[in-house]
Amino acid sequence: MGFAGAMVVAMAVDALLGWPSWLFARIGHPVTWLGRLIGAIDIAWNRASDPPALRRAAGLAGALLVIALSVAFGWTLQSLLPLGWMQIVLVGILAWPLVALRSLHDHVAAVANPLLAGDIAAARDAVSRIVGRDPAALDEAGIARAAIESLAENASDGIVAPVFWGALFGLPGILGYKAINTLDSMIGHRNERHEAFGWAAARIDDVANFIPARLTGFLFVLLAPRRSEALSCMTRDAGRHRSPNAGWPEAAMAGALGVRLSGPRIYHGSATDEPWLNEGARDPRAADIVEALTVYRRAMVLLAGTLAILAFA
Repeated sequence: MGFAGAMVVAMAVDALLGWPSWLFARIGHPVTWLGRLIGAIDIAWNRASDPPALRRAAGLAGALLVIALSVAFGWTLQSLLPLGWMQIVLVGILAWPLVALRSLHDHVAAVANPLLAGDIAAARDAVSRIVGRDPAALDEAGIARAAIESLAENASDGIVAPVFWGALFGLPGILGYKAINTLDSMIGHRNERHEAFGWAAARIDDVANFIPARLTGFLFVLLAPRRSEALSCMTRDAGRHRSPNAGWPEAAMAGALGVRLSGPRIYHGSATDEPWLNEGARDPRAADIVEALTVYRRAMVLLAGTLAILAFA
């Protein structure tokens, strides 16, 4: 379980430092490097003139290529490291950029702070940086709902899932997962361009997040101020979400806070009628974002502590 210890190192470094803006300005970020590769493949292989079956095959080939290159790079890098404690520390430092622990917290807190002060315009601007829905249509409840949903879903995608795969396989695991997740975020969309080409990327992402999403939900339940409500809501409503995975942490958080999440929203001027999670509960407010962040912090501490026990006990 040495890689579990490495993930504790990665979480600790990220919690302390995040990914500094000066470093991003100089070298970017591993996800942006992956993004350039995926974007180039999308441009070269996703041809509108090709039939859907060929575009689907090209998308599968492109996804497998990106994942294979990421895993191979991680394996090669890891094989060059010394064994023992030094390997744990170095794998953790190298995995640090792939754990978005502090970034997620700071982005959601940036929504809560102006909303608590009554500055709806600033809160809308902040929430537009983390969700795709139209911010102009959001009132206080809509902004709070979007921020809490983003926190819950990205706790799984941005921290628990990469740490889970990193604890199992080290750098190949965490790099392979980030490749999968970045592929899904870039081409796994149900639109005209990516319906066929991104099909494989979306399905692979569903598989990679199956266990981490449910693990995230149970972490929220364990640390919830309303544990029984969180567990009941998660087991009852998770399957109502359009995503086979995101509903687990979102429903758990909805029950934990005693609010309703998901529901109708507007993307690019078009309304979507999503089902409610914890329907019948009240709408969230600014203070609920703060409470959600508390649950999130406690869940991440529990995750790191569990990994530390597995690695060092």
